[in-house]
Amino acid sequence: MQRLDTRLEAEGAEFLVLGQLLLHKIASYKTYTNMPGYDLVATNPESNKSAMIQVKSRWRTGAAAFPIKNLGCDFVVVVLLNRGSKDGKKEVRPPSYYIFPVEIIRSAPRSKGWGKVSLKDIPDCREYEESWHLITEFLGDQNA
Repeated sequence: MQRLDTRLEAEGAEFLVLGQLLLHKIASYKTYTNMPGYDLVATNPESNKSAMIQVKSRWRTGAAAFPIKNLGCDFVVVVLLNRGSKDGKKEVRPPSYYIFPVEIIRSAPRSKGWGKVSLKDIPDCREYEESWHLITEFLGDQNA
């Protein structure tokens, strides 16, 4: 079966995360395309701090792992887009967001070659779902 081209969806995932950051009152912007190590930058002008964010997305509903090689960031946001499956058997659902400090991903086991991280190998993985406050706290926002 031919590999699915999900470049547009991956780009869309970056904008979804950017939108979520802004909705959570975290000033952020998208970097130039193919910036090594990160896709978005969140800032707090009051504390003069910034956070580099890498967005990793998975197209298929029920995806349980994601590839990552470059850990030159402060946070990895995993977006499970939940767009169904190539064979049409899986249900399309709203996206899920997991906000991981990079140390969590760095300490997780990764496969050889692709460097895939399985969500089941991340302790207390569900605690990171929708955890936008981690970025706010990192930036030193006292109103978090």
